[in-house]
Amino acid sequence: MNKLLLILPVLIFGLISCDNGIEKSEELVEISTGNENKDLIRNELTADGKVDTVNVPKIKFETPVYDFGEISEGEKVNYSFKFKNVGNKSLVIKDARSTCGCTVPKKPKEGIEPGATSEIPVVFDSAGKSGKIQKPVTITSNAYPYKTEVLLTGYVIKKAN
Repeated sequence: MNKLLLILPVLIFGLISCDNGIEKSEELVEISTGNENKDLIRNELTADGKVDTVNVPKIKFETPVYDFGEISEGEKVNYSFKFKNVGNKSLVIKDARSTCGCTVPKKPKEGIEPGATSEIPVVFDSAGKSGKIQKPVTITSNAYPYKTEVLLTGYVIKKAN
């Protein structure tokens, strides 16, 4: 027990004083404060707590809900959610994702200028699925609001065994 009491402080001191090669935070702050992307980054809350909904990109989908009807289990559905940037700043899609691996969206790689259109292609694989299907796709961007959801819906007819 006495040896443990002597070894424990040495171990703690060794862990605290260990240099693990991580850069100092001052260096990281200096690197991350560049403003080359200042137009893509915005703070929705101003100092007085009001939300700026005017000087921002905005997404408007042609069809935010796509019903693919009825398909047989194992079929794939391909659909592109077309949208327009109806805001007055460049739109950047950061992420597009679904709640499961059976629905795979692909986000645009380039920014979308005000008034321009683009699309988010989505592939739904019905293998192993049956019944009513509702697959949301969440789009995260620099738009207002910063998260937008579209929905792929339909009915999958189970294969007969």
